[in-house]
Amino acid sequence: MSTAAKEHIANQRTQLRRLLQGGAKAGFALLSRLEIRGQNHFPASGPLIIVSNHFSFIDPAAIACVAPWPVEFIGGAQFPHAPSIVHFLPKLWGYYRVHRGTGAKQALELAAGLLKRGGVLSIAPEGGNWANVLRPPRPGAAYLAAETGARLLPIGLENMEQLFPSLRRGRRARVRIIVGKPFGPFKATGIGRERRKQLDEIGDEIMRAIAPLIPAAQQGHYSKDPAIREAARGTEIWPWDVAKEGEVRGHVQ
Repeated sequence: MSTAAKEHIANQRTQLRRLLQGGAKAGFALLSRLEIRGQNHFPASGPLIIVSNHFSFIDPAAIACVAPWPVEFIGGAQFPHAPSIVHFLPKLWGYYRVHRGTGAKQALELAAGLLKRGGVLSIAPEGGNWANVLRPPRPGAAYLAAETGARLLPIGLENMEQLFPSLRRGRRARVRIIVGKPFGPFKATGIGRERRKQLDEIGDEIMRAIAPLIPAAQQGHYSKDPAIREAARGTEIWPWDVAKEGEVRGHVQ
């Protein structure tokens, strides 16, 4: 494929994503009482890794709504907690797919390449929305931060999981998007187990940056309250350690 053809396809995708962004903004305005704080913390450009809590299937739409550009996403190939009627939307946007439980090498390599070119990537470090409290992260976000030297931008998403239940009760939920201050960059200099330990430490620091941006009761494993941490016990179990999400390794659509 020629360079001109690739640029044409890229421009078409950008235009489509801007339309989808507009739809996300209109949807939140119509269906919720949305409050946004800290939008001024977005830097002028990348490279940048947007990191957020992940309690609801609509979280990517919230990120698209608040971001000043059509960002790239990395996420699961399947959507076990989203209604089938919305499954086409992530595919329409296009994203780096990860088949959870079977490895994510190719998706992470593609995402790292994007960041090294100055791009902007959104990733939910927890790797899924099977609980509504903060859980320990998977290593992907920390790996990308250490591999590329990109700074990170934490975003807290509040009450997204109540949007549709509230609508069924005839109410518009009050939802909140709080953008924190950029932090990083990070490095991991070790190899083998030492490198994994360093990545785990970076991952914990990422989650500690997200925690103050969400309600105290949902800070889970990263709460300063021992009772809240105890109540979150068990949510750290990775669902895809047992139930693999397919056998094909991650690829980009």
